[in-house]
Amino acid sequence: MLYHFLVPLAKDHIVFNVFRYLTFRSLMALISALIISLVIGPWIIRHLREMQREADTIREDTPDSHRLKKGTPTMGGLVIVGALLLSTLLWANLTNRYVWVVVLAVMGFGLIGMWDDLRKLRTRKGLSARTKFGLQLALAFALLQIVFWQPESSGWKPELPIPFLKGWLLDLGWWWIPFAMLVIVGASNAVNLTDGLDGLAIGPVIMAGGAFGIIAYLTGNFRAADYLKILNVRGAGELTVFCGALIGAAIGFLWFNCHPAQVFMGDVGSLALGGAIGTLAVLTKSELLLPLVGGLYVVEAISVIIQVAGYKLTGRRVFRRAPLHHHYELAGWAEPKIVVRFWIVSFALALLALSTLKLR
Repeated sequence: MLYHFLVPLAKDHIVFNVFRYLTFRSLMALISALIISLVIGPWIIRHLREMQREADTIREDTPDSHRLKKGTPTMGGLVIVGALLLSTLLWANLTNRYVWVVVLAVMGFGLIGMWDDLRKLRTRKGLSARTKFGLQLALAFALLQIVFWQPESSGWKPELPIPFLKGWLLDLGWWWIPFAMLVIVGASNAVNLTDGLDGLAIGPVIMAGGAFGIIAYLTGNFRAADYLKILNVRGAGELTVFCGALIGAAIGFLWFNCHPAQVFMGDVGSLALGGAIGTLAVLTKSELLLPLVGGLYVVEAISVIIQVAGYKLTGRRVFRRAPLHHHYELAGWAEPKIVVRFWIVSFALALLALSTLKLR
């Protein structure tokens, strides 16, 4: 909103010209989201604690040591979603369709997660896997219609760039929609699986936000995209503002979620953040970079698949417990050690993903 109020003033006062720049607005979005999350965080946590006073918020599939965290409220993702959306709406160009796609993704996946969280608080059983997955697919399908049906003049095409290969574009046509749906829904559920230790899921979100912020800026800039030989997506640069807000909101939430956590993220946060990351990958034409940018989430999801498949085929468990972070927890690693080491791996993978932009 500020963009639309202040940019027109630039023709009368040069000081307002700074609001045209993506770099400035992205930084302001980061700072705004951080401040908003720190301000609303204590209020939301206090109300969640009062609302969930008698509820058991500990997941049933976690090690027994997690029972010590009983009484910690969940649904803290409301802090992230609130700060992220408010900051984005303040600083982004709201005439940009890509901004609205990712904003609607956060809202939609957040509402699905909230419904799931509320059912768990009341009955200890959330939405069925079929219901949750069906809602996620329907939401992703609806959002992708906004992207797919664009005027030819926009320059957007359903093409898939291949990392490390200059000029290799795979035209998926109609198949782009189911592929992109898989990317978005897969990312949403992968973040949800990773949310099992204090601060574990939110740290890589900060790194993914930084990586996709750089990718969005370069992808939306014709000269930079031409120099790096990456696909230019007209208008995608505005997503840099959203990524700034994402980083700020995530850092603010980490203030309350670091060990020992004052609040858990809940599905309202994990599904919304995963949906946002998957949507960013789709909108910036970096779907095949997502396994690197969000590599930690991919590994966590794969560990669950291996565990389930291994048990069904052989009757034995591959890991002590899945997702992978619980395996190391049962192996005797302290929770903060697991979290920090997983963050380091996530940071290294994000840097590797960014390096592919030059290796074309």
